[in-house]
Amino acid sequence: MPETETMHRPTISPHMTHVVAGGVGGTVGAVITCPLEIVKTRLQSSTTTLRPLPAGGISVSTGGSIIHVEDCGRRTGSIVKCIKQIIEAEGATALFKGLGPTLVGVAPSRAIYFGAYANTKSFLNSRLTPESSLVHLLSAGSAGFISCSLTNPIWMVKTRMQLDERKGPAYNNMLKCAKHVYQTEGLRGFYRGVTASYAGLSETMIHFVIYEKIKQLIQAQNYSTSSDRRPWDFVCFMGAAATSKTIASTLAYPHEVARTRLRQEGNKYRTFFQTLITIFKEERYRGLYGGLGTHLVRQIPNTAIIMATYEFVVYLFNRC
Repeated sequence: MPETETMHRPTISPHMTHVVAGGVGGTVGAVITCPLEIVKTRLQSSTTTLRPLPAGGISVSTGGSIIHVEDCGRRTGSIVKCIKQIIEAEGATALFKGLGPTLVGVAPSRAIYFGAYANTKSFLNSRLTPESSLVHLLSAGSAGFISCSLTNPIWMVKTRMQLDERKGPAYNNMLKCAKHVYQTEGLRGFYRGVTASYAGLSETMIHFVIYEKIKQLIQAQNYSTSSDRRPWDFVCFMGAAATSKTIASTLAYPHEVARTRLRQEGNKYRTFFQTLITIFKEERYRGLYGGLGTHLVRQIPNTAIIMATYEFVVYLFNRC
C-alpha cells in the first residue's frame, strides 16, 4: 500500500471496536431469542407454578386462575407448546414482553461488558502471563461486575414485564412498569436480584475461560488472526461459544432461578442465600433447576450468535 494511502487511512479506537461489536452482538441475539427468554423466565418463577395433572398435563397457576398446559417445559418439543399456550392466553405480542427494556439494556450492557473485558484483558496481559486463563478469569469477572452494577435496573423491569400474565396497565410498557416499581418499592426495588447477578459472575468467568481456550486452539489450528478470518472461523467460534456456555450455565444455573425469584413482587424472597435455601427446602433440586432445559435452548444459540457477531464486527473494524 502506498505511503500516502496508509497515512490517510482512518484509524478506529480499539476500545470503541469492542464496545460497538458487543452492542451489535447482544442486540441481534436478544431479538432472535426473545420468545425463549419469556418461556424460561416463566418456568423459573414461583408465581407460575407447574403441577402434574392426572391426564399427564400441567396446571399453571397464575394468581388465582389456572391454565392447563400439556407437559410444558419437560421436553424440547414442549417449548413450542409453551409458546403456543402463551399466544392463546395472552396474544402473540406476549412473546416479546420485556423486549423494550431488553433492547434498551442489551446494547449498552454488552457494549460495557465487552469494552471492559477487552480493556481489562489488555491491562492484565502487560502484567501477568499474556492470554492465560487467569487473565481471562479476572477480565470476565471485572467486566461482569461493572456491567451488572450499571444495568440491573433495566433487567429488573424486563423481568417484571415478562412475569406479568394479567395484561394489566401497570406492566404494559417499560416506563409504566418502572414507575410502578418506584412507587411501590422505591429505588431499592430496581436493584432486587443484583446479588444473584453478582453470584452469576461465576458463570460468565467459566464461560470466557473455556471460550478463550477453545478460540486459541481454533486460531492455532487455522493459523488465523483477528484481522485475517475465514468463514469457517466464525462457525468454529459459534461452536466454541455454544460449548463453553453450556458448561458454564449448567454449573451456575441456580443463581438464575434465585435472581428471578428475588425480582418477583412480594417479600418471600429477601436475600440471595435465603432464596436458595427456601427454594431447596420447598422444591428441592427441581426448583433450583426449573427451566434449565429452556434456558439452555435459548442461551446456547443466543451466546453463539452474540460471540460470532462480536468476532465478525471486530474483524470488520480491524479490516478498516
